[in-house]
Amino acid sequence: MEPKLRVGILQEEMIAFSLKGSYLCNRVAASGDQQLWYQDGRIQWNGNSYSELYFDSQDGHSSFILRNVVIGINFHWERKEDQEFSGSLKFIVEDGKIRAINVIGIEDYLTSVISSEMSATASPALLKAHAVISRSWLLAQIEKNKVLEQENKEYKAGFESEDEIVRWYDREDHHGFDVCADDHCQRYQGITRTYSNLQIVKEAIGETRGKVLTYDGAICDARFYKCCGGALEEFQNCWEDAKHPYLVKMRDSENPSDLPDLTNEEEAVKWITGSPVAFCNTKDKKILAQVLNNYDQETVDFYRWQVCYSQAELSALAKERSGIDFGLIEELIPLGRGTSGRIIRLKIIGTKKTMIIGKELEIRRILSTSHLYSSAFVVSKKDGQFTLTGAGWGHGVGLCQIGAAVMGEKGYSYKEILAHYYVGAALEKKY
Repeated sequence: MEPKLRVGILQEEMIAFSLKGSYLCNRVAASGDQQLWYQDGRIQWNGNSYSELYFDSQDGHSSFILRNVVIGINFHWERKEDQEFSGSLKFIVEDGKIRAINVIGIEDYLTSVISSEMSATASPALLKAHAVISRSWLLAQIEKNKVLEQENKEYKAGFESEDEIVRWYDREDHHGFDVCADDHCQRYQGITRTYSNLQIVKEAIGETRGKVLTYDGAICDARFYKCCGGALEEFQNCWEDAKHPYLVKMRDSENPSDLPDLTNEEEAVKWITGSPVAFCNTKDKKILAQVLNNYDQETVDFYRWQVCYSQAELSALAKERSGIDFGLIEELIPLGRGTSGRIIRLKIIGTKKTMIIGKELEIRRILSTSHLYSSAFVVSKKDGQFTLTGAGWGHGVGLCQIGAAVMGEKGYSYKEILAHYYVGAALEKKY
């Protein structure tokens, strides 16, 4: 049986929404424009107070519109828009605000995710591969959450000491729902747009319905991102210290074993400052348009990129983003790199404070107003200016979307794409 998914969409003190079609709330029909707000730990709606509210969709044609949903959180193109969703709508109290949650079947959710991630020109192989990994990731997270709840243990995403901060960001950050609607989990925008690729996405999802990747009987934690920069990263270097045998060190090319040891600083510098052959090393606009929608295309360079800061700019930025007053930053020193050359421990030396920062996303978060494209970078300093020369876009674990798009254009099947990025994983039908 197809599982239901709880998707966290919006968190505000006041939420406006509109119900289109047939909905029931507390056994009473509800429709049209609605508004609710947070007060004294409760949800206020229609003159009454609630701990939670559930608007249950009564048919497959009903939908609701949430006003002022924030998309692209912490990215350079962050903006608000009204968004429309199918399925049911739940509201809970969370951290002194109200959280809106879309309750929807996984296959309908995937239709939206893949429609928004991929364009109409995407190859069937790429769409099918993405359907399988998105489904696998979702079910793996639901299973992981069940285990954490059963164990009743507090999940810690990192640790802190006087001279070191190690943090990672994953879906365990969420409580009361399975995944969020932003890039933190998977970009989900409901039925807001009429996607030109909707029919071919539905076909790709239909042909792979219920299929997931498994390894030793467990559903794979099938991660993905935009561009690996030529080499894949291992899971434990980005999240908790759990090594997954299907997420291994390799080159994103027809010769995956032909990869230098990028944990070695000298090799990493050569790799990042060069432009090695890889599936994702492409400037073909037709292929890039399969993966990058119009606002992602605001980012031009991602296989190799550069960011420059004056010493004062970098010092102010790091203070603002981390809350740590380093003083004037004098050096950025990589202390450890992963299998893709991504820095997983970075020493920041300032006139007031020296700290070690990890893992990759925390490094990216502190050194940018949004996020650096990746933590696979080398640092040069000249005349008081820091230049970061980097590789790739995203964490580098699992499927490289641009690399997979190139593989699809080259005639690889979706099964071959999956076998390339998830080594030794099996394809299994779960429902």
